[in-house]
Amino acid sequence: MLTAKFLPPLVILAVILSCASTPPAGRETPLTSNPQVESQMKELEASKRVGEMNGQLLMRVLSSRQESERDYKIGPEDLIEISVFEDEKLNRTVRVSSEGNVSLPLLGPVMVKGLTSNQLEKEIRDLLMEKYFQDPHVSVFIKEFHSQQVSVIGAVDKPGVYSFMGHKTVLDALAMAGGLTGKGDDAAGQLLFLIRPLDREEEQTNKEKEPNDNKNPRTFLIDLEDLLVKGDLTLNLPLQHGDIINVPVSGKIFVGGEVRSPGGFQLRGKKVTVTQAVAMAGGLNPKAAGAETRIFRYSEKSSGKEVLTADVYAIQKGNKEDIYLKENDIVIVPKSGTKTVLSEIWELIKGKAYVGFTGGL
Repeated sequence: MLTAKFLPPLVILAVILSCASTPPAGRETPLTSNPQVESQMKELEASKRVGEMNGQLLMRVLSSRQESERDYKIGPEDLIEISVFEDEKLNRTVRVSSEGNVSLPLLGPVMVKGLTSNQLEKEIRDLLMEKYFQDPHVSVFIKEFHSQQVSVIGAVDKPGVYSFMGHKTVLDALAMAGGLTGKGDDAAGQLLFLIRPLDREEEQTNKEKEPNDNKNPRTFLIDLEDLLVKGDLTLNLPLQHGDIINVPVSGKIFVGGEVRSPGGFQLRGKKVTVTQAVAMAGGLNPKAAGAETRIFRYSEKSSGKEVLTADVYAIQKGNKEDIYLKENDIVIVPKSGTKTVLSEIWELIKGKAYVGFTGGL
């Protein structure tokens, strides 16, 4: 039993220990509010997410490859073998011309470009039935595929230009490029852009419709988590010769058009507004139409893009509220007097912004 004379020292000791173990009021900093810790946690989450997507990538490629071969569309320079069981004299092994057709006995020139082997079998059978056979049996086999090339850039392990034979898809291209990167500032983001230049026929059609705007490519947006994790294979688009696949790094915004230093800029957990993004890009050029600045924002569900308008001049004067940007937003400042800003997106990708947009390749 403790005596009364020992109580004061014990009480004092308890108070000292209590004070030593309890941070002073107002000086405690929660772990989650530390910017450095938050940044590290986000990097770990991004790395884990990319690792999961890479794991799914191999599985999706293997599961979709057999189906995609059946859907291959015949193109110029392919070598195809055509057999008609009712008459061996009609059998031919022919190479598709640059115009996309082949010349066959009895039938003459037949357009085959864009058809699958099954569709071509039906096409030839129907043509033969019109004049020569009651119920012909036709077989089409693609012996050689024309070598095609696609470019894979951005946050992938092995960016570059890849040649391939036959039918390939977005998943195949990602696999050829070694999968997505998942480290630090180079970690892949959630979106993939498939940029497809127009072919000669489309260019001619566009030139007739819009003589002053016939060189813009088509751009397809793919949510990588929907494709790889959720398994939405409708996003696994077939590739064509000349396609460009760009996987921007995580946490970036992109600024292009009439700014002094267009490119991609890392958010690093910060909140950035339109005017701040323009400043990061070196400010506006003299010919810039700052009042017509556009923000292209893609939805998380890949249901399309939202286009916002910002008047940089009015914001700078305090007459309008600044707009906060989100990850993967694309800010385009057009030239004064232009009718459209769509061509500026292409300039962002292929022009001075190439290094920034592709993650520093």
